[in-house]
Amino acid sequence: MGLWHVFYADWQMECCGTPFSVGDEVSWPLLLLDADDMFGGGWHDQLTKVAGPVEDVGGVRVVREETGLTVALGADPDDDEDRRPLPGDWTRSVGMLSVERHGARWPQVAGRVRAVQLLTQAYAESAPGSRTWEPVAGRRRLRTVERCPKWFTDADAERADEQGRRWRTSGVVVTLEVPGTDSWLSYAVREARGMPQRDPEPGAETKDLPAAALTALLETLSTVTPPPAPAASRRHGRTKGTRR
Repeated sequence: MGLWHVFYADWQMECCGTPFSVGDEVSWPLLLLDADDMFGGGWHDQLTKVAGPVEDVGGVRVVREETGLTVALGADPDDDEDRRPLPGDWTRSVGMLSVERHGARWPQVAGRVRAVQLLTQAYAESAPGSRTWEPVAGRRRLRTVERCPKWFTDADAERADEQGRRWRTSGVVVTLEVPGTDSWLSYAVREARGMPQRDPEPGAETKDLPAAALTALLETLSTVTPPPAPAASRRHGRTKGTRR
């Protein structure tokens, strides 16, 4: 079973979501977004790689990930050119998995919630005195919680800190365990536990690991510490013909 980081936005939950706790079974439609477009970018540990053939499902570009995950590909509304791969292509894309409950429909992903982190994002004025606030790339906090709230309130959101920034709770980062899949995160868990990576038994990385120990380990693998060198998510690439 593969482990995947999934972002669940506050407005998505408040609009039509159902709160959940660690250990709950859930089923969500997942969308792969360009990480640079999410709160200004600066993500690292939460990035996801999907690779597999592209299909058209009711007008939605869907990737049947080679290890079993099914996700839709997001398009940049500001792009003059649609950079998404075409149906029939094979693609390898890196981005942020997110829950998307609005618009078109595509197959949902079912799994078990293994960890929940509350995301607090920093915002700064676009120009002094503009009163227009924009997310600050890479300036965010993650705090492990047992349950995703239904409502996200911020008593301090209207007060600026000593650097003139405002901090707003903007959603949760969930670690979702999905049967029949494998992922970068599962690889990292096996590595951290000193387990063999060659032909791993499905679900071996979490088998017999107490829930508290798994949560603590996953917390170390979902941080806001930037990588040593600048890293950005890749936009969806187009690969026609056979897989490579």
